[in-house]
Amino acid sequence: METGYITTPFGRRSMTLALVKRQINTDRAATESSVEKWRVFRDVGDARSRLGLQDRALTVLNALLSFFPVAELSGDKNLIVFPSNAQLTARANGIAGTTLRKCLAALVEAGIIIRKDSPNGKRYARKGEEGTIEDAYGFSLAPLLARAEEFAALAQDVAAEHRRFRITKDRLTIVRRDVRKLISVGLEENLPGDWAAAETTFMEIVGRFSRRPTIVDLSASLDEMMLLHEEVSRMLEMQEESTKSDGNDIASGCHIQNSNTESCNELEPSFEKKQGEKSEPIKRTERKAEPEAFPLSMVLRACPEIGNFGPGGLIGNWREMMAAAITVRSMLGVSPSAYEEACDVMGQAAAAIAIACIYERSGHINSAGGYLRDLTAKARRGEFSLGPMLFALLRANAVPAQASA
Repeated sequence: METGYITTPFGRRSMTLALVKRQINTDRAATESSVEKWRVFRDVGDARSRLGLQDRALTVLNALLSFFPVAELSGDKNLIVFPSNAQLTARANGIAGTTLRKCLAALVEAGIIIRKDSPNGKRYARKGEEGTIEDAYGFSLAPLLARAEEFAALAQDVAAEHRRFRITKDRLTIVRRDVRKLISVGLEENLPGDWAAAETTFMEIVGRFSRRPTIVDLSASLDEMMLLHEEVSRMLEMQEESTKSDGNDIASGCHIQNSNTESCNELEPSFEKKQGEKSEPIKRTERKAEPEAFPLSMVLRACPEIGNFGPGGLIGNWREMMAAAITVRSMLGVSPSAYEEACDVMGQAAAAIAIACIYERSGHINSAGGYLRDLTAKARRGEFSLGPMLFALLRANAVPAQASA
């Protein structure tokens, strides 16, 4: 394989720095090893999306390889093929001349082949007395040998991405089916919960599906659909818990001391105790022990403003989230009793999320305290869920990000 000499194209074809670099890199990667030409061709075909090649360019590359007389590309052989355009057209299934030239230019631009043009731009070879080729002008297949490992790695990466694509698409199909049927159950059985909002959110998510989605599109849709699935499942679980509670209508009370790490009182002392008054145990109904229905990362994406009130301007766990909600609650003018009531009805995590959502939309809410009490009353009746509110904020915050991208 000839190395160490940089050649330029014939005629009006321009020479670019990228083409120079590709020739230099090919020369530096010159090796005495060999590789099966059709295996490299398959790798290039699998990685064509990464290389910017169309199917017709692969057809032309297949035709070029067919003019190489042996099955293996190796450094000790002349790797230049020199078919005419007519010969290439015949082996490329009768491709048009204009398309042929565009495909050859694309292969050169992608670094798959290198032009070795003759003085007059024709493709030919000169043979010695023994019949061996001494000098040839046409297209060098040396990049296929030099970049064989790179093409193989790209092909494996593309195959892995295709597997992830199929898996994500299958999961999205299943979750979409589950959410659709679970919402139908809630609507048909007239179960408590904001099922109309859940169905509206479902239709909005489905409406954003792309006809030709990428793995990024599928992952985003899957995340949204999974969150909606969690919200719908939570409403069904609340119905089950409500049914069990109706069967055993005995309310159990408990004392909440300041030493209780799960109490909002630990984060903020009561503002209703007068100076000099002795602390007395406060009896109230047991606070709702609700598991966190939404990932903290998703909540912070929907409500990024509350993150400024975490330690060092960041929130890393739910305890820091609830502590930040106490600070924001005070800034919004929400009374301690209103927030305590929200914690009792919704659960501490949900109440903190509600405060974060209210703070995110504070410019559109006249009375944050009244708004929180209204949400608490709806939650007590089973008519409110955080899902639609979070989804709306996620979409609102995603629009500027997409516009800036």
